[in-house]
Amino acid sequence: MTTSTSHLPGRIARFPFPFPADHYRYSTNVEPARRPVSTAAGQWGKHVIDIDDSYRRELALREEILAADPSRCAQLPHMRAATWDAMLTVMHELAAARPESMSLRSTPDGGRVWTNRMLGIEQHFTPGDEGSLPTGPLRYIGSQVQEDLVLLDQREDRLFLDAGLVTFAADWSLSFDIGMNFLEVHGPVPRIHENGVINRAHQFLMRLQPGEAYRRTNWTMTVDRRLDTSTETYPLWGRDRRLVVEGDADEMAERLHLRVEVQHLIRLAESGAVLFLIRSYLLPLTDLARVPAWRSRFAAVLAELPQDMAEYKGIDRFRDQAAAWLRAAG
Repeated sequence: MTTSTSHLPGRIARFPFPFPADHYRYSTNVEPARRPVSTAAGQWGKHVIDIDDSYRRELALREEILAADPSRCAQLPHMRAATWDAMLTVMHELAAARPESMSLRSTPDGGRVWTNRMLGIEQHFTPGDEGSLPTGPLRYIGSQVQEDLVLLDQREDRLFLDAGLVTFAADWSLSFDIGMNFLEVHGPVPRIHENGVINRAHQFLMRLQPGEAYRRTNWTMTVDRRLDTSTETYPLWGRDRRLVVEGDADEMAERLHLRVEVQHLIRLAESGAVLFLIRSYLLPLTDLARVPAWRSRFAAVLAELPQDMAEYKGIDRFRDQAAAWLRAAG
């Protein structure tokens, strides 16, 4: 399969392909936010918040998940100020990304007016007054972004996951992790403790200054276009990871998706909390294979990935077949 990249659809041209080399190991891989990244297919990364053609569909999916499981939005009592700080920060980022559709302005009485024309919203509110919003600030702004939101509180020389709205988790659970410190949350990840990656990441986050924003990418693979692969829903998707290779190879390639998270890390200026914004992108192998450089590189990464990392990511049952299909697609 050889395809020109000059007329690729937006879902491919905007995809944040995460591999700079033919192998992959865990690293902190942080870089300043808001710098566009050119890829073999196009570009991504100009804004902290990304709105694409899936905006309304993914927001509707988030509402369905929250209605079925309200625990996907949770906060400890001391995080109230941080949730307001996060909401205002995200509003500013939304307005920067879509100034023609979104704005946040002040009123003479100390209030704010938030406008989101894409969703037909104009909300007058007073920061700190939860009665001026239809829901809590984390829930309110989470209904208007495709990103998951996680808030880390810093105390006792450690970071703690103390609030979040997470509907699109990749095999983890907000309700299980809430209240844990940063090192505990990442306890099961292989290799990152022995090689010091997690300690360096922790220290980097602890040193973030108010207003600073960085980003990093992470990846795994998902069967079908399923954003919600949380621990809670494992019975709905776990079986597919075992059985996806039993069908036709081309059908497998349609179902297997490279899943990339673009994670933004922002030190909130008022509360001092660290905001994690986690945006998940899914691209089936059949689309990825339309970009020759991506096709060959991802095949190499899958073939070389150490077994313990493949097992942790849940791709050990099909990564060899996926790599073989990508090589044959060339």
